[in-house]
Amino acid sequence: MEGMLSESDRRLRALQSLYGKTFGELSAQLERDGVRPVHTRTLWRALYREGMTDWEGRTDLVPALRRWLEQWLESVSGGSGEAGVMRWEAVVHSADERTSKGVFRTRDGREVETVVMAYPGRRTACVSTQVGCAMGCVFCATGQMGFGRNLSAGEMVAQVLAAQGLGAEAGTQPGGAGLRNVVLMGMGEPLQNYEEVMRALEIVSDRGGVNVGPSRICVSTVGVVPGIVRMAEERRPYALAVSLHAAEDAERSALLPVNQRWPLAELLDACRRYSELTQKRIIFSWTLIEGRNDSAEHAQRLARLLRGMQAHVNLIRLNATGGFPGTSASDRAAEAFRAVVQEAGLPCTIRQYRGVDVAAGCGQLSTSRRSRSA
Repeated sequence: MEGMLSESDRRLRALQSLYGKTFGELSAQLERDGVRPVHTRTLWRALYREGMTDWEGRTDLVPALRRWLEQWLESVSGGSGEAGVMRWEAVVHSADERTSKGVFRTRDGREVETVVMAYPGRRTACVSTQVGCAMGCVFCATGQMGFGRNLSAGEMVAQVLAAQGLGAEAGTQPGGAGLRNVVLMGMGEPLQNYEEVMRALEIVSDRGGVNVGPSRICVSTVGVVPGIVRMAEERRPYALAVSLHAAEDAERSALLPVNQRWPLAELLDACRRYSELTQKRIIFSWTLIEGRNDSAEHAQRLARLLRGMQAHVNLIRLNATGGFPGTSASDRAAEAFRAVVQEAGLPCTIRQYRGVDVAAGCGQLSTSRRSRSA
C-alpha cells in the first residue's frame, strides 16, 4: 500500500507511470499542465538516456519541470491500487556469463522474466509482453503456465530500461551498455496485446530516448493472423518472426493449438500480405523435436510451403520443459535439415544454444507464481 513505500520509491513509481506515454503524449500532458512542450525532450532524455529514478537535487531540470514532477507525484499517489514499483526481484547468470535472466516484478505483484544476451560489442533484450500466455503451445513452459494478464506498454519499457542497466535496481543488473536489439520473444503472445506492444515499441525506438532502431526490433508470433495483417496494413517498421514448427495442419495443430483457429493456408496468406506491403523478409521459426518434425521429409515439406516467399528459416533446438516429454533433434539431424532447406533456396540458420542452464532458453520462461486468470 502507499504508506509502505519509501519517499524514493514513491518518486520512482511516479516516474515509471510515465513510461507508457509516447513522446507526443508526454508533450501534450506537459502543455496541458502549463509546462512549455520544449522541455519534453529534457525529461525524455532524463528518463530514457539517463535512467532517472529521482529528481530530488537534480539541477539539470528547469524549475518548471521539477515543480511539475512534484505535482505529478501527488496526482498518481494513492488510490491507484498499484503498491510498489517495477523492478528486478532476482537475476541469474549462465555459466558462460553470456546470458542473464531477470525475474521482473510488476506493481501489482505479478512476475515475468526478461532475458539479456551478450554478443561481441552488443546486447539483445528478450522482453515479455504478457504474464503467462494463452496460446498453449505444448512444448513451451510459458504456455504451460496459462494466461494471467497483458502487460502495459510501461511495463515493457521498464524491462528494456532495466536490461540497459538503467531505472530501478535490485542487486546485479542483467543488462549493461550496448543494448542494440530488442526481441519480443519472452513470455506471452505480442499480437494478442497489440495496442500496448506497438505503444511500447514507439517509445523504445524513439531516437532521442532508448534509441533501438526499428529494424533491430523483432515481434514474434505463433500466428495470430489479424495481428500480422494489421502490422502489414499499418506498415509497422519492425521485423516479424512467425513460429511455424510444422508444415501440415494436423501436425501443427498438435503442437500449436492456435493453428485450429488460423490454419496454415490463412497464416501464409497473411504472411505474403505482410511481405508485399512492407517489403520485409519474415523469419520462420522451427523448433526441432526428435521424431516429430526433424526429418528430411519434414524439411522438404517446409521448403515447399515457403516456396516463393521472402523467408528466412531459423531452426531452434528444443529446450527441455517439465510439461513436455519430447527431446531435441540431434546436431546431425539439425545440420541435415538445414542443408535440405538451403538446397531449396531458402536462407536457413541454427539458433545459438543460449542460457539453457538457467532456464533462459527459447520456450523455457516461466515463474513460480502461476498466474492463470479466473
